[in-house]
Amino acid sequence: MGEFVNLTVSEGVGTIRLDRPKMNALNVQVQEEIRAAALEATANDDVRAVVIYGGERVFAAGADIKEMADMSYADMAKRSGPLQSSLSAVAAIPKPTVAAITGYALGGGCELALCADYRIAAEDAKLGQPEILLGIIPGAGGTQRLSRLVGPSKAKDLIYTGRFVDAAESLAIGLVDKVVPAAEVYDTAVAWASQFSRGAAMALRAAKEAIDTGLGVDLTTGLEIERQQFAALFATEDRAIGMKSFVENGPGKAEFKGK
Repeated sequence: MGEFVNLTVSEGVGTIRLDRPKMNALNVQVQEEIRAAALEATANDDVRAVVIYGGERVFAAGADIKEMADMSYADMAKRSGPLQSSLSAVAAIPKPTVAAITGYALGGGCELALCADYRIAAEDAKLGQPEILLGIIPGAGGTQRLSRLVGPSKAKDLIYTGRFVDAAESLAIGLVDKVVPAAEVYDTAVAWASQFSRGAAMALRAAKEAIDTGLGVDLTTGLEIERQQFAALFATEDRAIGMKSFVENGPGKAEFKGK
């Protein structure tokens, strides 16, 4: 368990919890603890889905600027790879993931939220990529994941201006997927994740890999990725269970084993 980031597991749902007062600033230690928690969630078979949560007050307000302020080009050339890969470890979790966003998700915090499959935000949440206001650009996936999620023109608007986006606009442009009262954010995220606690884990993994890998290739290659993943599932125990249950009892009643 890390000092500022921990993974807890309850009934198949793992929660990666950031807790670095006051604003969950993502310093090097937090970045590496996020990586460790993501790898643990990936390896733990008891974790069937993951919630990323910063607490009731704030998701994560960005990188630790005090730590970055005196870094040279040589320093950041060395650190930028581990910074980016620490959050990419969250995106690489081969299970359904959801970001539970309260308060601010800015800069690196927004980039962390972008690593999730689904985003639930509080009604008073604020998201954004304000790095341009510091004379830099997003460096942990913001230029790439944001543009893929909301489209290049909207991403350019947010990154060029550095403006904060409220929950209503975030929902309208597809930056978040659901908006609820702040007090309900975590429970709503857990409820979403809990759908998969007894799901077909190998099929969910295949679906995520096919979608995420397919986004970076042409359609023909993407279809081949899908074909291979689809065919491979016929070697799983869950496929046999699911089809047998469907034939005998109808859809939605299979008791999967995650194998």
